[in-house]
Amino acid sequence: MTRLAICPGSFDPVTYGHLDIIKRGAKIFDHVIVAVFNNQSKDPLFTVEERIELLKDSTKELSNVTVDSSNSLLMDYAKSKNAQAIIRGLRAVSDFEYEMQITSMNRHLYEDIETFFMMTKNQYSFLSSSIVKEVAKYRANVSEMVPKVVQEALEKKFR
Repeated sequence: MTRLAICPGSFDPVTYGHLDIIKRGAKIFDHVIVAVFNNQSKDPLFTVEERIELLKDSTKELSNVTVDSSNSLLMDYAKSKNAQAIIRGLRAVSDFEYEMQITSMNRHLYEDIETFFMMTKNQYSFLSSSIVKEVAKYRANVSEMVPKVVQEALEKKFR
């Protein structure tokens, strides 16, 4: 049986913090699907299609990682893929309370899928897509926060 995990998020845009979690998850699970979800409470800079392409380019060296998207509930999506696990990244203690609430609801919806929390490396603990977009909007250097393809896409958006 293949151990399949879903790494969900909005990834608007993907950062090195996201990639840290994806790469480490890919070492543990046989296959990881990075699933782009369109969070209705956020105002995205990139379309879902653009985020998918940025993720595909950023994960192309990971042979057991694929990129997909969904408009459904995470647990419905995970069930449809026969996933055994969800991978979630944590930056700080403040993330934990929010993630615990989501995980409790997910477990209520479908208790057979486990959630695994991974702490990002310390160097990425401050990093969020929102911060990256804010900094990039003012044309500051984001090369240590995102892959080159993402940096170029941000520069193009804010020209």
